[in-house]
Amino acid sequence: MTIYPLPANTPRSFYRGAGRISRFRGIPSAGDPYYPEDWIASTTSRYGAAPAGLTTLPDGRSLTEAIAGDPLWWLGERHVAEHGADPAILVKLLDAGERLPLHVHPDRRFAAAHLASPYGKTEAWVIVSAEPEAAVHLGFARDVEPDELARWVADQRIDQMLDATNRVPVRAGDAIVCPAGLPHAVGAGILMVEVQEPTDFSVLLEWEGFAIDGPANGHLGLGYDQALGCVDSSGLGAERLIELRRARGSASDDRPGVHRLFAEFADEFFAAERLRPDPVSVLEPAYSVVTVTAGDGIITSEQGPPAPVKAGDTLLIPHAAGWCTLRGDTTAVRCKPAQA
Repeated sequence: MTIYPLPANTPRSFYRGAGRISRFRGIPSAGDPYYPEDWIASTTSRYGAAPAGLTTLPDGRSLTEAIAGDPLWWLGERHVAEHGADPAILVKLLDAGERLPLHVHPDRRFAAAHLASPYGKTEAWVIVSAEPEAAVHLGFARDVEPDELARWVADQRIDQMLDATNRVPVRAGDAIVCPAGLPHAVGAGILMVEVQEPTDFSVLLEWEGFAIDGPANGHLGLGYDQALGCVDSSGLGAERLIELRRARGSASDDRPGVHRLFAEFADEFFAAERLRPDPVSVLEPAYSVVTVTAGDGIITSEQGPPAPVKAGDTLLIPHAAGWCTLRGDTTAVRCKPAQA
C-alpha cells in the first residue's frame, strides 16, 4: 500500500464539538460532544494521557512503529537527515462546537528550556466551513503588561482578556497562521484542518465553564508564574494580522492545480496546499497528509493503483509513493512537514 486511508482518531477533550467531524466524514456520531478533534496520521500523544492520540494504520501497526521501522521509505532521505524518524507535524480536524478558551502555546525556545522538547506549537488553520459571524481571536490588539495578564488569568477576567484581543471573522477557504506564543481562541461554529508542530502543549488563560481544572492542569506542570513567560503579550498590528491571514492561496509556479496557503515565514514549521485539479493536481514526492474537503475524484501514485476519494476522506502519503496526481471535481488540503 502506498496511500493509506485513515479512519477517525478522536482523543477525548475538555471542550465540546457539534458533530461536524462525523457529518464531514460520513460516519455515525459518537453521541458524546467531548470528542471534537480528529488527530490524523498522529505520532503525538495527548499531553499527560499517552497513548491517546496516536494513529493506528489500517494494517494494525502503530504509525510510530511503522515509521521507526523504515524511516527512509516513509519520510525520505532529506527529511530523515533533518529530523530522524520523526514526521515533525501533526494534522487535525477540529470542530468548535463552542468557543474554545483563550490559550497559548510555547515556542521552541521555551519548550527546549522547560519542557524537554525541540518543538513548540506553532499552528495554522484552514477553514473548511464556518457559520455566519464565525470568528477567531488572534493575539492582543494592544500591549498587555505581564502583571495585567497575570491578574486577568488569576481572577478569570475573561471579558477583559477577550476585549483586548483581535477578533478576526473567518469563512470557508481562509488560511491563518497562529505563531507559538500568540494568545488565541477559535470561535464556535467552525470546522477546520489544523496543521501544527507535533506537541500537545497548551497554557490556558481561561478555564471557567470548561471541563478542566485550570489552576491544576492549565500550566503544563510549571505553575502560572513560569508558564505565562511563554505568552507574547505585545500588540498585534494590522500589517502583521494581514501577514498571518490569507483568504486565498497563491498558485504554484511549477505544479498545476496546487495553491500555496501560508506565507513564507511558516516554512520552517510546515506547509499546506489547496489542491484543485485543473484538470489535475500534481504532488511531488513527500510525506504528506491529504484531507478531501469537497467533491470526489481519483488519486494515483507512481507506485500504486488509482484509488477513489471523496469529501471527508483523510489520506496519509509516504515519501516512497513518489509523484502523485489528484483528478476529478474535488478540493483537498495537503499538509507537509518543513522542507518536505
